[in-house]
Amino acid sequence: MTNKILHIIGGGLAGSEAAWQAAQGGVSVVLYEMRPVRGTHAHVTDGLAELVCSNSFRSDDRENNAVGLLHEEMRRAGSLILASADRSRLPAGGALAVDRNGFSEAVTAAIAEHPDIEIRREEIRALPDAPTVIATGPLTSEPLAEAVRAATGEDALAFFDAIAPVVYRESIDFSVAWFQSRYDKHGPEGGADYINCPLDADQYRAFVDALLSGEKTDFKEWESSTPYFEGCLPIEVMAARGFDTLRFGPMKPVGLKDPRSERRPHAVVQLRQDNALGSLWNMVGFQTKLKHSEQTRIFRMIPSLEQARFARLGGLHRNTFIHSPRLLDTQLRLKSHPHLRFAGQITGVEGYVESAAIGLLAGRFAAAELMNRELAAPPATTALGALLGHITGGAAAETFQPMNVNFGLLPDLPAAPRGRDRKKALSARALHDLKLWLENGEVISPPGHQEHQGHISGTP
Repeated sequence: MTNKILHIIGGGLAGSEAAWQAAQGGVSVVLYEMRPVRGTHAHVTDGLAELVCSNSFRSDDRENNAVGLLHEEMRRAGSLILASADRSRLPAGGALAVDRNGFSEAVTAAIAEHPDIEIRREEIRALPDAPTVIATGPLTSEPLAEAVRAATGEDALAFFDAIAPVVYRESIDFSVAWFQSRYDKHGPEGGADYINCPLDADQYRAFVDALLSGEKTDFKEWESSTPYFEGCLPIEVMAARGFDTLRFGPMKPVGLKDPRSERRPHAVVQLRQDNALGSLWNMVGFQTKLKHSEQTRIFRMIPSLEQARFARLGGLHRNTFIHSPRLLDTQLRLKSHPHLRFAGQITGVEGYVESAAIGLLAGRFAAAELMNRELAAPPATTALGALLGHITGGAAAETFQPMNVNFGLLPDLPAAPRGRDRKKALSARALHDLKLWLENGEVISPPGHQEHQGHISGTP
């Protein structure tokens, strides 16, 4: 235990990763998580790093997908979140999907057992004057959110995130549904990792009509102008954009063939395994703001789901983030209060992996500063560096919106090849440059084991 103490508010993916990285970097960490003292409408447990939206960390293909590249960079940087995800992995084609409970339990155990991390279950309602990382995510409690607004002089931005339903496998009709991964692409475990529920043209039309006419959740008046994040649109919002929008989105049938007819269906609903036992399956891309009774009625219109039983119905929650390009420096410090750092979705990254990645950087930056060391930002040619660059200066604050990691954030190569070859070349350069950064910067060693300044305020 050292006398260098870092406070971290929020025990989600970003806060857990930041705590792990900082403790591995030689400082003592106090991690504050308000659950179960104060719950949220999205969480159901008091475990750290609970996944509430989807069990997928998306593609694990490091050569052809930017999030897969980010996975690999985080693994090489000693990420607790990626190590726990790998241990809790479920079959999902080329995606990294996890048993949500097993994943949270693994993260919670690692944090709780670390000799230099203390977990405190309390709500922090005011900004502290001690070295702190704020990683409260999209569900920041209102007192703390108000404190952030007061400190920054700006209103927080907000959008809605929607949660997809989960179906019991035993209630699915496999005389209609079948197992297949798109284009028969298998994951590391092999096999066909998705359940496919086909719709013909008439069934698709009736389904879209029902989505459009179904009763939706009412928003409070002050929420009426809050935009959705484009990468997590409710299924009925997508349907309203055009009759065939879903057929070219989450219900696209390409790369799939019904083994009974040997024909591609008109549209298809895919379900992805949600737990290690294989008893629960997530409706891919079916985030929704439909009322619960309407979800049950409408989703049972899908062939093979007529008798579906739902372990969880969809829901909606508000997401909050700050004007990071204007407010944060390249070390994720609040310019007006540099003892405070921000990490995770509150910075304006979108997605579980991206949130954890910013937590990783915030923990490293904070530990280095407390230990009187210099730590440069990762190169912009890496996924970590590109994501950091986007939220700390790569986007105009006036038009700043949450962003998933993508190859468009990385600087292009001179005379870059096209298509998949271009992505492979960008990935190869990223991993090469990351290696140099890890070797020449402050590399976080395996667990072995600013002096405390000011105070941190919890509940009055």
